[in-house]
Amino acid sequence: MSKPRLIYFDFAGSRGEECRIALHIAGVDFDDVRVPTAEWPLLKPQTPFGSLPVLELPGKSPLAQSNAILVYIGRQHGLHPRNDFEAAQHEALMDYVEDLRHTVGPSLRISDETQKRAAREELARVYLPTWGTNVENQLTDQSFVGGDTLHVVDIKLYMIVRWFASGTVDHVPPTVFDHCPRLKRVFREVGEHSGVKAWLERTAR
Repeated sequence: MSKPRLIYFDFAGSRGEECRIALHIAGVDFDDVRVPTAEWPLLKPQTPFGSLPVLELPGKSPLAQSNAILVYIGRQHGLHPRNDFEAAQHEALMDYVEDLRHTVGPSLRISDETQKRAAREELARVYLPTWGTNVENQLTDQSFVGGDTLHVVDIKLYMIVRWFASGTVDHVPPTVFDHCPRLKRVFREVGEHSGVKAWLERTAR
């Protein structure tokens, strides 16, 4: 292996996409390895924790867990705060995004349409607005979490807001975070970042 490999499922969302974007913005030449769903059962036992994404680096053991990957990329390439306390604040927000994913995740596996609707509507009524407000209270009126400079935490927040704003989560209105102007500002600023736009244009299908 002559260059890093980022391994994730073959779709442009969630944990893998935020790591891809971070690597691209950092200027890292990496292999974007996309795993077909049918191949996942065979690959799963070979991963550190039975999950993706996994970052493979020349001469190092595989690195798993999206936040660990993002923080590593950020520290190596100036996309994560140098100050320990500021870094911890960013990592707390990143963990909170994962809390949301773990909370919403079970509703994605409900096959009964009536039960799914009820679960999603409850999330949209209580959990998601509260989550958004809690994030909003951690933000300032600046463009990004850390001021005028994009960090990996901003990419992670962008990805989670984009998921819901896209309207692809049935029974959750795409306006669910509209009561959070600071969070929506981060979402817009990341989306307008030249590196993010270049990645999305490069990978558009």
